[in-house]
Amino acid sequence: MDRRQCLLRGAALGAAGCLGTAAVHAGGQVEEPLADSVRTALASAIANSAPPVPEFTDTEKRLAYLRWLGVMSDRLRHKKPDFQTRIEFLQTVWYETRRAGLDTTMVMGLIQVESAFRKFAISRVGARGYMQIMPFWSRLIGDGDPSRLFHMQTNIRFGCVILRHYLDRERGDSFLALGRYNGSRGRAEYPNAVFAAARNWVHPGV
Repeated sequence: MDRRQCLLRGAALGAAGCLGTAAVHAGGQVEEPLADSVRTALASAIANSAPPVPEFTDTEKRLAYLRWLGVMSDRLRHKKPDFQTRIEFLQTVWYETRRAGLDTTMVMGLIQVESAFRKFAISRVGARGYMQIMPFWSRLIGDGDPSRLFHMQTNIRFGCVILRHYLDRERGDSFLALGRYNGSRGRAEYPNAVFAAARNWVHPGV
């Protein structure tokens, strides 16, 4: 399912995407057995310590990124009024989504629904940070310290790697992968909320 189909799937919610977390009762990822090879691959993806600095092969791609950064900064201003914090957040989301081969627009919608862009958000089931990562992931594929899930890049990297894992398990089906991310696989409420929220972050060329 491509991004256009995903966003259209959420269109039935109309303006619901603007409601953020108010319209969704967030669940949490379910701890499932991981094959050793999968655990090793995920742990390796998490452990890479490269800073979230985008690199570009040509000037046009860099300009496209800078245009995206400017537009998204304006849209996010009311949630993150400090300019430097806002730019660092957006740069990290851009970097980590591309590193994981994810749709940046969809991940922005997911963060809106999960945490309303709050760094220290904690859900009723204990999920943490921007992308609401369950602490057990620190034990499974991290360094065992769940407090690090409040670090911006760590949280977004975990979220992107986990979502990529779920997309691979669901053979690219965003609807099912998002449901799995939320612990509500097969139900429409959460994926549709993410698809609708993603419409707030659409930008031409991204």
